[in-house]
Amino acid sequence: MKLNLKTRDSKGKNKVDKLRANGEVPGVIYSKGQEAKVVKGLEKDLLKMYQTEGYSNIFEVEVDGETISVLFKDVQMHHIKNAMVHFDLFEVDMNVELTVDIPVVLEGRDEIRVQPSSLIQVLNEIQVTCLPKNLPSEAIVNVVDMQIGDVLTVADLDIAKDENIKIELDPEETVASLVEPTEEVEPEETEGEEVSAEVPTVSETEEASEEE
Repeated sequence: MKLNLKTRDSKGKNKVDKLRANGEVPGVIYSKGQEAKVVKGLEKDLLKMYQTEGYSNIFEVEVDGETISVLFKDVQMHHIKNAMVHFDLFEVDMNVELTVDIPVVLEGRDEIRVQPSSLIQVLNEIQVTCLPKNLPSEAIVNVVDMQIGDVLTVADLDIAKDENIKIELDPEETVASLVEPTEEVEPEETEGEEVSAEVPTVSETEEASEEE
């Protein structure tokens, strides 16, 4: 899928509001050593691309007839509505290494054989450096066969075995661990609570006086 964008020379709140009223979103394409391109695109297409590619997948955009390889650099969403307010893209040079944060995926987390157990994920994303053609969309490790007390590290991730990818973390850094589930402890009744329970209420005192 290629995203179609257009350059824009309209700035200012009124101009931007008009864009959004037409179903378009303002954005910027940044490029190392070059002037940023001020662009716009259809919100529905941008949302679809963002949901599909996230921040770790390279995709192509066409800007006024020119095809560019890019990554999402930043996306601003409306704080209430599921609407995109602004987007930033980064132009990728396919011949130059880049450093990107990619998500860590614990494969099979709902199928862990040891039960009951509690899976703790320590790393949600990891930074990697590589050529764009070698950029992984995610770092995966399977957790199905983990035992209580097991700890998985960066060295256990699938991408750790790829010599074309440099992981910017210590191989022994913890990714996830499996522990026994913690039980909720019922709060013990304090001595003060026991005493208060024995103190008669106002109504009980009145009933006792009437009987006398």
